[in-house]
Amino acid sequence: MPYVNIKITREGATAEQKAALIRGATQLLVDVLGKNPATTVVVIDEVDTDNWGIGGESVTVRRRAGR
Repeated sequence: MPYVNIKITREGATAEQKAALIRGATQLLVDVLGKNPATTVVVIDEVDTDNWGIGGESVTVRRRAGR
């Protein structure tokens, strides 16, 4: 039973976009590894930009600075 965890920043991904990610990740496992889509689990975690850091700064700070 494959388990895929996708983490994205909480910035307005629509329900349709998330559904497309779930379908796409599931299909990738079917196509590449021959996994059963009925037992493939995909979880999307949305993280506030204050809680996601890159290079010692939060994404909130980086976006404010234009990086």
